[in-house]
Order: sequence, then C-alpha cells, then structure tokens
Amino acid sequence: MTRWSNWAGDQTCEPAVIECPATLGELCEVVARAGAAGRRVRVSGSGHSFSDCALTDGVMIRLARLTRAIDFDPGSGLFKVEGGIVLHDLNGLLDERGVAFENLGDIDRQTLSGAISTGTHGTGERFRSIPAQVAALELVTADGSVVAVDESQPDLLRAARVGLGSLGVVYSVTVRTVPAYTLHRVDSPRPLAETLDAIDELNAGAEHFEFYVFPHTDVALCRESRRTGEPRAPRNRAALYAREVMLENWVGRLFALAVRRMPARAPQAARVASRNVGRSTKLDASYRVFASERRIRFTEMEYAVPRERGREMVERVLELAGRPELGVAYPIEVRFVAADDALLSPTYERDACYVAVHQDPKLDWKSYFRGVEAIARELDGRPHWGKRYFREAADLEPLYPRWAEFQAARARLDPTGTFANAYTDRVLGRR
Repeated sequence: MTRWSNWAGDQTCEPAVIECPATLGELCEVVARAGAAGRRVRVSGSGHSFSDCALTDGVMIRLARLTRAIDFDPGSGLFKVEGGIVLHDLNGLLDERGVAFENLGDIDRQTLSGAISTGTHGTGERFRSIPAQVAALELVTADGSVVAVDESQPDLLRAARVGLGSLGVVYSVTVRTVPAYTLHRVDSPRPLAETLDAIDELNAGAEHFEFYVFPHTDVALCRESRRTGEPRAPRNRAALYAREVMLENWVGRLFALAVRRMPARAPQAARVASRNVGRSTKLDASYRVFASERRIRFTEMEYAVPRERGREMVERVLELAGRPELGVAYPIEVRFVAADDALLSPTYERDACYVAVHQDPKLDWKSYFRGVEAIARELDGRPHWGKRYFREAADLEPLYPRWAEFQAARARLDPTGTFANAYTDRVLGRR
C-alpha cells in the first residue's frame, strides 16, 4: 500500500492503489475497472483540503498528468482545460491569452477540479466563487463513460459545480473568463472597531476587500484591492521573497513554534505578530495579487454566514479566541462573497461573509473549532466543504434548499456509490 497525506499532514490514508492516468482514455479505463470490481474511487488533488474528503482505502486517482489546455474561444472567453491543472499554472495559461478569472482565492496551489469541487472562493462582495465561473465540465462515471455537463442542462450543472467528488471524476472544466486586469492592492492596519463600523464602505470602495485580526488585539489588517488601468509593476524576486516568504511565513512559523511549546504565551505572540505586519502595496496582474504563499502548516475551519450577520460572527469568534486556555495565536480571516446558484455552494442564493479560523494541528484545535461552529450554527452558517467541520448529513440538509435535487443528481450519476467514502457517507449520506 502507498500512504497519502494532505498538505497540512493531518489527513492520511493508505489506498489499495494510486492511479495516475495520462489521457482521458486511461482515466476511463481506470474508473471502469474499479467500478466493475466494486471498488470505491476517490480523487485527490494537491491536498489543500483540511477535511477527509479525499481519503480512501480503495482506488485513489491523481490527476497530476491531466493538465492540458483543450480549447479557447477568444470571442466568448471560454477556456477548456483538463481538471488536474494547478491554479498557478492555469493562471499563466490564461494570462498568455489575455484573460483571467474574475475572482480567485489566496492560494493557487490547488488543482482546478479540487477547487471547484469543494467550493473554493475569493473575496469581493460583487464577485462569486470559483465554481460559479464554470460554464461546463466533463465527468467520468463509474462505467467509464464520459458525461458532458453544460448550460443546456442547468440543473445538472448547478449540482456538478460543487460536487465533493461524489458525482464522478472531473476530467475537464470550461471556465468563463474575463479580460485580464491589473490590481492595485494596499495592505494597512486599522483599528478593529473602526473597521467593523466601516465594513459596508470598505467593501464598496474596493472590488476585493478582506481583513485579518489576531485574537487578543484591537487592530485589523485590511487588504483592499482595486482594479486599475495602470501598467503592472511586479516586485523584484528578492523583495517579494523578503515580504511574502520570510516575513509572512518564517516569522509566523517562529510564533507558531513558540506557542506550541508554551500555549499560555499565545496572547503575547498574537500581539507581537500583529505589530509586525505593516502597510504595503502591490501592483500586478490580478492572479499574482490574489495569491499568497503559505508555508506554515496549520488546520482550518471556515464558515459562510449571511452577509448581514458577519460582524456578529467576527465579534463572537474573537471573544472565543481570546480565552487563554485555547492558546489561539493565529489570525481570524474575514472575506465577502456574492451569492451563486450551485446547489451545495455555501453561498447558494445568499451573499455571505466568510470567517476562517486556524490552529496548530498539534494543539487542541477541536475545542476551539467546536466553539466556532456553535456560533456559526446560531447564525445560520454553512461550512466550507474543504475545511474542518463536525456536522453530518441530517444536520447539513436543512441548510441547502435544493439538497434533494443534488441527491437526485448523485443517484443518477453514481447509482452504485462508486465515488463514495467515509466522508461522503457522513456529510451527504450513504449511497
């Protein structure tokens, strides 16, 4: 057996076999063979999910060799590509053609298929998640056949955009792109109270707004990105490395190790970390501005609450994180995303405020995260599918008005439960 683990190293499994097909034909053969043998199949991307979504003791499929561009229509901006491509590489291909995603998250190391399957998002109250930018996709089902899903089948497309790997293997994705654009990003500290009071104005003033706040502090680290006609001015590599790798990762790593040894020092570490993040600017291609490099290993929970309840969520989570016995030194991240129509999207038919919390996986993260989830539950929050959460199918179903339609799509595309695992059994129900 071959052992597999995610990026954080806190989810591991031993699949019976790991398959790495290089063509659509090979992928179809691998899936058909597993289906005929009655073996369960899961797909792992780059391992950036904190949940056990990809774990299996059956057949694990890696799409790392399925990364080719398939088609591009300059008139419509539709770009079709194999689903195993990593977002970082895809962004480069799009930029060469003068187009881009309209919105992205701050990590670009996920595969495209993994990012859409778990509902990955960015920030910007007028912009939707990554799955909402998908115009079509192709799924390989349990008998090895290819099912094309596009806007001529709107209900099926709404199910497949955020499918948790439960409908089949995502072979290709057609992305609806926009003309490439430049972002001017300004990172600056503001008083927390002032930031919370001005959330609406800050969102209105920048296409992409988010902020971070360390527990035990009263300073919000605001990130405001505006679209501009100015020419790109990328930083030189040395300056970029000093800022985004050394300061944001190595220094943060030192704080994390210190807190791991002495959890009671978490408040002091958080205050010191907050004081060491000052004002900075970035003017570059959108995808380079969106992306951050993460080298500190942590585990994470993230909830999307209705936009109007975002401030209450932030204030209550900060109060919880301030309890010294929890030893929280990692910042809380706050983002804003527009509603979409994917059946299992956390932003299904409602604008949302996402609140993310982090903890050292070697510390007692469960006590903290259970407390955060209790708050989110009271505020009608929906969990990010790729992060930590404790809720199960019976508890999740009421959060999604068209849950039954997703389950009907699942029964249609995977009637034998080939693409199930313990995770889908728990959060979607057994097939």
